Amino acid sequence: MTAHRARLTEIDIRRLIKATDDDERASAAHKLCRSIDRVHLDEADREAAQKIIRVLANDAAELVRRALAVTLKSSDLLPRDVARQLAADIDSIALPVIGSSPAFSDEDLMEIVRAGSSVRQVAIAARPSVSRDVSEVLGGLGCEQAVRTLASNDNADISETTLGTVIDRFGNTPEIVAALAYRQVLPLEITERLVALAGEAVREHLISRHAVAPETAILLSGYARERATVDLIDQAGASADLETFMAQLNARKALTASLLLRALARGRMSLFEYGIAELAATPHSRAWLMVHDAGPLGLKAIYDRAGLPPRLFQAFRAGVDTWRQLSAEGADTSGESFRERMLERFMTQRPNAPRDDLAYLMERLDQPAQPAGRTLAA
Repeated sequence: MTAHRARLTEIDIRRLIKATDDDERASAAHKLCRSIDRVHLDEADREAAQKIIRVLANDAAELVRRALAVTLKSSDLLPRDVARQLAADIDSIALPVIGSSPAFSDEDLMEIVRAGSSVRQVAIAARPSVSRDVSEVLGGLGCEQAVRTLASNDNADISETTLGTVIDRFGNTPEIVAALAYRQVLPLEITERLVALAGEAVREHLISRHAVAPETAILLSGYARERATVDLIDQAGASADLETFMAQLNARKALTASLLLRALARGRMSLFEYGIAELAATPHSRAWLMVHDAGPLGLKAIYDRAGLPPRLFQAFRAGVDTWRQLSAEGADTSGESFRERMLERFMTQRPNAPRDDLAYLMERLDQPAQPAGRTLAA
């Protein structure tokens, strides 16, 4: 400790000892704690400082103990036994220390959570870092506000099991569902459960923030009925492996004639090709030949093999023919402008498509073009 700091500390110690007024002693305690926390201490000085801290922690005046708690709440100078002592004090003294002090062990923090004070649980949930073990106890025993705070704390290490526990306990609480959804990292299974519980705005965030794993996009289509703000056809554009994506759709019984017709009408030829290949249990290369190069009967043959509804074949035929015509005219089939032209021309043919699909396509005509990053190669 430097000579200047030592003299300053000695003056403040004398002031603290001589002061009879609580306010004056609290002010002296604050200054003393700030002084010793800012200076480098050798081992002997550190021991002396901690003796002073223990004296302050036992002061009869609430203001003095609060000055200690607030000033040294984040300091590594605060001994563990003093931190535990302050944590057992009244809230105005305990909460600053509980919420910040590095002196506590995980066992200390879990003990505080189990004691049941909601405000203290919230303070722990908001700490600069929360370990996985502490998060587990909070998730299982914490009050609603503490769990919401924990879910909002991206510096909290929350296991998938604990996230599941939180959803089990508070899945009907929109604020907690939203807090979980806005975490930086979420396991796939948790994302899927949240999609089922969240409102539209939160669902949209889940899709955009988490780059939408195909499984999540597939699940979303069921809740959105393929017409929600977040569109499964658009989300397919994020998949680098359409063959796997289609297989996953099919496994979940989401690879429907409706989905393929909507994709085709919007110029998503690759999605259509891989989709019909999956349904027909045919390699994509063979499906491509039957759709494009096998004469007038090729499309009908693979369409029937895929088990798609006979009544919709002419609508699919119109989609494939429209795509071919535009391609023959030299249109760039990978651009968003092509999607718009494809959809416009398809709709002018009055295709014999289900009413819901036509309504969906009309809505897409009215929407602005998607950013370039959301396109899917034809």
